[in-house]
Amino acid sequence: MATHILYESASGYAVFAIKQDEEIGSKTKGVQDALGDISKFGKMVSLLTFSPFKSAAHALENANDVSEGVMNPYLANILEQALSKPNKKSAVKLGVSEPGLGSAIKTGLGIDCDASERSLELIRGIRLHAPKLLTGLQADDLTKAQLGLGHSYSRAKVKFNVNRVDNMIIQAIALLDQLDKDVNLFAMRIREWYGYHFPELVKIVPDNHQYARIVQFIRSKESLTEESLPKLTELLEDDSIRAQNILDAARGSMGASLSDIDMVNVMSFADRVVSLSEYRKTLTSYLSEKMNQVAPSLTALLGERIGARLISHAGSLTNLSKYPASTVQILGAEKALFRALKTKGNTPKYGLIYHSSFIGRAGPKHKGRISRFLANKTSIASRIDCFSDHPTPKFGEALRNQVEERLAFFETGAAPSKNADAMRKVLESLALDDEDGSDDEMDADPPLPLIEPTPSPKKDKKSKDKKKRKSEAMDEDDDEDEQPVKKVKLSKEEKKALKKEKKEKKKEKDSEKGEKKKEKKEKKKKQKEKEVEVDSD
Repeated sequence: MATHILYESASGYAVFAIKQDEEIGSKTKGVQDALGDISKFGKMVSLLTFSPFKSAAHALENANDVSEGVMNPYLANILEQALSKPNKKSAVKLGVSEPGLGSAIKTGLGIDCDASERSLELIRGIRLHAPKLLTGLQADDLTKAQLGLGHSYSRAKVKFNVNRVDNMIIQAIALLDQLDKDVNLFAMRIREWYGYHFPELVKIVPDNHQYARIVQFIRSKESLTEESLPKLTELLEDDSIRAQNILDAARGSMGASLSDIDMVNVMSFADRVVSLSEYRKTLTSYLSEKMNQVAPSLTALLGERIGARLISHAGSLTNLSKYPASTVQILGAEKALFRALKTKGNTPKYGLIYHSSFIGRAGPKHKGRISRFLANKTSIASRIDCFSDHPTPKFGEALRNQVEERLAFFETGAAPSKNADAMRKVLESLALDDEDGSDDEMDADPPLPLIEPTPSPKKDKKSKDKKKRKSEAMDEDDDEDEQPVKKVKLSKEEKKALKKEKKEKKKEKDSEKGEKKKEKKEKKKKQKEKEVEVDSD
């Protein structure tokens, strides 16, 4: 049973001595109720020492050590001063709330520690009456210290690099997809709404963003004149023919005229559509910047959109890097996969990777193979981006070249380069860049040395023997193929005769086997008779 209690608060460390405690009596209801009464609980424990923390940073340091099960030097000094060294006459046992901290105190100071239920109940009572038991503290001091330490402790636990936050990518790609839907929907609405006034404009200007900007400029079709042509050509990207067509269509338009209040509403909606489309462009540039910072290799391999969608679907770049290539290949096609497994049909070959240009360029026969190869390279690129200290797009460019070579291999049969050679070239180029930047690292090895496995001599012998057997078998097959035998159709009578011959052959074989068995039995009988005669003699 514990003789002392260590209480870790947000203000400091406190050591209490247990005066009245009974292990059996502590389970009674009266003793349990006494924990909530300060007059009764004050007789159970007495304060030995209370050492406050020096500052908020000091409190955070000690809180981190307690949570990780490490004994801080400040705590070690307090325990050495408060508790006498354990002897046979005076046994000291310290009650603690964290078993890990208790083992650290045991190894560091040799003081036995206890983290049983009774010790935890006493610590709970001390925590309940701490403002009255700890001298020199007011009622609000502990709550303020707990609030401040809680905020700083949470901030210290949530550690991340601001420049490599993939949460921003997840939100940006989700908003970009939503904006694509909204802009298309609103563009259809503005076309239908303004079409009552100027229906011929829809066929002349098919682009949504251009249509909204031209609606902003034209307003009423009656206001279009020859002076408006320069501005129209500028909005149509220097297409003077279409600008002239718009002017001619406005003069002979069959659309109805709109009232002032209707035109104001149409124009305000057109302003919203233009602002949304412009914001979509800025969001696209923001997404490309974040992807080049967080996952440059993945961006160089697949592009910003597909890489961001993979990160968003996986939940984070870390989760994506932990997925195997087979999972990355069908990421985004989970419904089709489970439907195929349920109906025992063909499983999907690709998910989000299908939007990559590589799969579109591949032939129908090679789409599955190139998607599997691309998923392998995507998995490698995501792991490089996630676990490297200084991510670079060079690895992604090398992986992209490998996919290009694989596409060329499917079309022309040219042998692609090996992955180890491609990675070695990138590492050598990075090492050269480091040497150019700093002369101190001239003899430095590449950051990720590639080790190629050397086959054992036993395996080499086996492989050679297999190759010989295969070559001999191929030679035999070639000899057989040189003399092809043509099959001849047989009549029913000939087939019956062949069957009879086969049956007779089987009977002969069976009779020969039966004769052999009889001979063996006779030999065994003779041997037994000889053994019996020898025994009788």
